[in-house]
Order: sequence, then C-alpha cells, then structure tokens
Amino acid sequence: MVLGKAELISTKEFFSNSSLLGRLVLRPLSHINGNWELIWDKEKQEYEPEEESYAGLLNQLIKELACIEPPLEYHKHEDCLAEYVRANLNWNLNKIKGRWVGEDYHVILEQGGFHDINLANLKLAAAGRIKAATKRKQLHFDDMEQSHQKILAGVLAIILYHQT
Repeated sequence: MVLGKAELISTKEFFSNSSLLGRLVLRPLSHINGNWELIWDKEKQEYEPEEESYAGLLNQLIKELACIEPPLEYHKHEDCLAEYVRANLNWNLNKIKGRWVGEDYHVILEQGGFHDINLANLKLAAAGRIKAATKRKQLHFDDMEQSHQKILAGVLAIILYHQT
C-alpha cells in the first residue's frame, strides 16, 4: 500500500507528541541520563530539551532522519552491521529465514554500531523502517506494529547511545 502525496507525513509528525517514544527509546538509556520522560512543546513542535535528558539529541536525530533518503531495503544496512559483528568479533551468528540468530538483535546492532562511521547504516535502517511503517499506513510511532516499533526504538536508542 503506497501513500498518496496528500498522505505523506514528515518524520517530525511521525514522532510528534508520542506517549511511547520516551519509554521505548530513552528509558533504556536512563543509566546514562536519568531523565527519560519526554515533554512535547506544542509551539516549537519538538520535545523540550532538559537537563540529564536525551530529548535535545532526539530532536536533532529526528531532524536528521527527515533529511535521509530512506533505502528500499533497509534490512541490508542492519545486515551489514551483523556481518561485521560475525566477522570481526567472531560471534556465532547465522541468518535463518531472514532473521539473525545467535544473540539478541539489539545487541548485534549495538556492537556493529561501534564501527559504523557516522552511524550511517543505523540511520539508514531507521529511515527505512519509518518509510516502511508509513507505507503500511502506520503514520505515527505509537501506531506501529509492535515488533517493528520495538526494533525501531532499539535502533534509535543505539544511535543516541553511540552519539553520547
């Protein structure tokens, strides 16, 4: 299902005033910055940057993702990270029926992200996942299919972690 031009949404709209974004993306990072709850600024149309919070970096990441041309096959960018982990960290990973097995997927992406120059593969994967959601008429982060939402949240958290 492809959206018509009138139905296209921005990345900013996709993440706007989310009730789940803070809990799914920032709470896993609360051991670094304790303030993980997000407050939506209606005037500025972004999350309020606060002390001990990733809100400011999250706003920047959302703006950056809006400028990325989403790849058609975002899985290839995640696969690149998994291949790096398998080859260079000697992890026993295998791709079976399109899924990486042998370790938690988020851990694979996090470890692969350490070599990802400017986090390019992670950001392309995130942009691709957003595009895939909107093509399926999941027009807001909170409305995403749960398993894809969890992976996108993990990718965003990994990017923010690596940018710290």
